[in-house]
Amino acid sequence: MKKTEKLAEGCPYCNTTDFVLRGTRKNKYQIVQLYLCKNATCGRTFTASDIKGKHFPLNLIVEGMNYYNLGFTLEETCSLLKQKFGVNPGPSTLSEWISQYKPLCRYERLRPYAIKMFSPKDTVEVVTLAHRQLYRFRYHRAKTDLMLQEFPNRRFKALKDFLNGVSSETPHQYFQEGDRMSEIRSNFDKAEMIVTGKSNYANRLAQFVLQTVKDNKQRHEALQRFMLANDSVTVATEVPVYIRKEDIEHMENVLDFKITDNGKIAVKGDKKLKAVPKLLTGHIDFVQIRNGQIHLLDYKPNADKEKPIEQLTWYALAMSRLTGLRLFEFKCAWFDDKHYYEFYPLHVVKKIRRKRKRNVHYRSGRVVEVPKENILTVV
Repeated sequence: MKKTEKLAEGCPYCNTTDFVLRGTRKNKYQIVQLYLCKNATCGRTFTASDIKGKHFPLNLIVEGMNYYNLGFTLEETCSLLKQKFGVNPGPSTLSEWISQYKPLCRYERLRPYAIKMFSPKDTVEVVTLAHRQLYRFRYHRAKTDLMLQEFPNRRFKALKDFLNGVSSETPHQYFQEGDRMSEIRSNFDKAEMIVTGKSNYANRLAQFVLQTVKDNKQRHEALQRFMLANDSVTVATEVPVYIRKEDIEHMENVLDFKITDNGKIAVKGDKKLKAVPKLLTGHIDFVQIRNGQIHLLDYKPNADKEKPIEQLTWYALAMSRLTGLRLFEFKCAWFDDKHYYEFYPLHVVKKIRRKRKRNVHYRSGRVVEVPKENILTVV
């Protein structure tokens, strides 16, 4: 199993991006690229991986933690690694990896309770959905049950009921007929809303996992599998959602949401507005339960250059209708390995008709005025 790791982005010792190749080092299981830092005050040799001193490739280590946190024992996990990679690292080595990366894999606090509730094969439900293209829906049963036992999250049983029914109750024909939410180009009014940029735990997980991915097409699935198995809040990935025309009309006429332009929307490829389609469909990358809210996340490479506010807001509107939960229960975000941006979808579609100014007070002490004009404010 000879393998070369991904290219380095910078020196891990001084953070400079001024470095050159310095040959390779071959060990039993992989070929490691070496780099030489050109910083005069540093000048150290380094590799792209953050597992210095390890003889096993990082993707094997990641897979080992995935299996272990699904509930397999150390011995069972090593056996699975032997089947998949042809290498058995041994229970003691696997235990060292789990101990080393415990701060990154917060699921370790839930694992002792989860293994009493479900067997490893029943912990995560995996369903392949043929919705124009193949999507792999994954739902962590044990984590969902445990998260709902926490007091701030007890009112989200409707989300659990929805996720339980995805495999058996999803009207798959809708995803063949409906327009995709990601294709909608209508611009929501940005007044009364603020996008907050921050550093989130998802950034750390992405930085770690994406080192193992050589094919960009595999980034989503690698990150989804790792976060579902190893973090303490991700309960489902590639979640199929849809919203009907009558749902949108109800939200506008009864809830006083501002969603369409007099019953019309803009669609990618069409220069003119068109009537709202009978169906809009989408697949949410990550669904999380944390801090008394449901978080809908989308992984976007180069997140600082993306602004998928419309797409994520449609996801939240659809999830609200499908679960019966109020829109203020949801929070939306997009992220990559360096940036994380979040907002409240309710602020996008529900405008408060006030003339006086409103401010948002952050924990850091910063005070930001909520914009009255249709401009995107990122803090």
